[in-house]
Amino acid sequence: MRHKRKKEAKRVQVTFTKEQWKLIEKFRGVLGNDDAEIVRNIVLSWLSEKSVITEAIKKSSKQGD
Repeated sequence: MRHKRKKEAKRVQVTFTKEQWKLIEKFRGVLGNDDAEIVRNIVLSWLSEKSVITEAIKKSSKQGD
């Protein structure tokens, strides 16, 4: 299953300042163990907090009706 997910994944490169990375590093072991996992979980948490994910699901289900 893991290999299938990788094929469907999109890779992006981002750059952080030293100060930003120090802040992100504080989440190691809390939001993940490797760099990509931590950043991905931060992004998903932010999208969830802003209700972006919920709104997208609602919009998608309305279009399907």
